[in-house]
Amino acid sequence: MDRQNSYPSEKSLYPAMPMTVKELPQEMRPREEFLRRGASNVTDEILLAIILRSGVPGKNVTEMARELLRRCGGLATLCRKDFHELRGMGIKGMGKVKCMEMAAALEISRRVAEHNLRHDRRDDEPAVRTPESAYAILAPLARSLNQEIFWVLLLNTKNRVIGQPVETTRGLLDSSPVHPREVFSQAIRYNAAAVILAHNHPSGDPTPSKEDIDITRRMIEAARIIGIRVVDHLIVGKPSETAPGYVSLREQNLIQFA
Repeated sequence: MDRQNSYPSEKSLYPAMPMTVKELPQEMRPREEFLRRGASNVTDEILLAIILRSGVPGKNVTEMARELLRRCGGLATLCRKDFHELRGMGIKGMGKVKCMEMAAALEISRRVAEHNLRHDRRDDEPAVRTPESAYAILAPLARSLNQEIFWVLLLNTKNRVIGQPVETTRGLLDSSPVHPREVFSQAIRYNAAAVILAHNHPSGDPTPSKEDIDITRRMIEAARIIGIRVVDHLIVGKPSETAPGYVSLREQNLIQFA
């Protein structure tokens, strides 16, 4: 898979030595940044820092938020953590109350996502029967992304899409961990009969890597155990005059699918 950094480097945005939020330049303080740029334009760590509210001696709240994201491997994985998992991470400054507040915020986001997913489940949705039809759903999500994201399309017994593509992981600087638990948890929750795996290559070149193939094999094996079919794995890049902008591992016969 392509390797992209999820968050700006510490050297580019933050001083090397710990500073309190009050010591940071005003444009780097979470609340000021939120008001200046708006909720949809700030980084994940700024949003988390606002929920966390305060840091501890030697670690300001933005550094705490960044450590939380780093330890979880990104926002998508963090959103699946519960109170006990957050407490078990042992992050300095995240005591019982902060973990409870964070768990409550994450639970609200999960309930909204679940409501939307149920609301979007319609029998009149067109069936996804070709890589082209899956790519048509994924292409708008992948457009202009500068980091790698792994999605799962949930399908019912008629190959109709259940809700929106589920984001499971975001790429990190040195790895993009993809675990069957994250990939199939929503498929199990919504009784999906099958799934289409997908991820983007921010470079624009959708050529599959050895790791892409290995990950797909792992997912197919895990899916067999829980009784879900993996229909395909699409790698989304950028279209050109000679290429459609994606590669289907099924079409290329790179892996034996169910």
